[in-house]
Amino acid sequence: MAFRKLLILGGTGFVGRSLAARWAAEPAAAGCTIVVPSRRPSRGAALATLPTVQRVAADVHDPATLERLMQGADAVVNLVAILHGSAAQFEAAHVVLPQRIAAACLRAGVPRLIHVSALGVPEGDPQSAPSRYLRSKAAGEQVLRSAAGLELTILRPSVIFGADDRFIRLFARLQALAPVMALAGANARFQPVWVEDVAAALVRCLLDRATVGQVIECAGPEVCTLAQLVRLSGRWSGHERLVLPLPDWAGRLQAAALGLLPGEPLMSGDNIDSMKVPNVATGRRPGLESLGIRPAGVGAVMAPILQAGLTDADRRRSARR
Repeated sequence: MAFRKLLILGGTGFVGRSLAARWAAEPAAAGCTIVVPSRRPSRGAALATLPTVQRVAADVHDPATLERLMQGADAVVNLVAILHGSAAQFEAAHVVLPQRIAAACLRAGVPRLIHVSALGVPEGDPQSAPSRYLRSKAAGEQVLRSAAGLELTILRPSVIFGADDRFIRLFARLQALAPVMALAGANARFQPVWVEDVAAALVRCLLDRATVGQVIECAGPEVCTLAQLVRLSGRWSGHERLVLPLPDWAGRLQAAALGLLPGEPLMSGDNIDSMKVPNVATGRRPGLESLGIRPAGVGAVMAPILQAGLTDADRRRSARR
């Protein structure tokens, strides 16, 4: 199939930037225009160096705008997601938007859709999930599966790490400032996956029609607790601190206090609820290996990145631990 136009919703974000770069370099996509809409196109400044990317000022939550963006597209990738918000905000981003995307795809004659969800969503009733985030993600999957005529592939990644992440690097920065890490959800389990492996999976799905109808679990080779990941980020950055696991009630007090600060909170009560479900592959669905991808370990990627920023004093302190 000759690709002429790919529409990436949420393309200015962490995964979207990696996907756009990989797709622009893909020989099978030579000459394909990559359309990345955003209400704030300046957020996608990093995409400006990719000659086939068109950044468009648009509100993708508007049905008429969605349909216009899809005209002439060969496929759509939906990466739009939020981690924090009210029940109404989760519903708008994870349920109503996918519903509108499906309708616009079918009206525009663009049935191929790849949707990024999350590990931990329930296979059955969305209301059985413990958090607003997971309930809305599960409901969004159901909406898309019920849209007759879509050629749908769903990817469910674990927590995603990489050079520009807000996860491993965030905990490294916090440990450079704090003498101790008071941590909610310390025993929560994750199977971190590299952003480049997720981007590679999206490219493989776009190129391989055999993935239509599949739900693919995107996870790395290691299962770690949150406390282990925090300790590793501190060790690699030269600022390993004592991790103090918080009981549920204290974690919720901490999350409530963080929610009073300006900007996006570091942790919310809904995040704590989400962490009650292991964020790991079930093994009941195809994984990255089914796409020919051997996932990278978190240490292989992040240790060199964080160590590159060490000062001599940091190295001496880290060596003493």
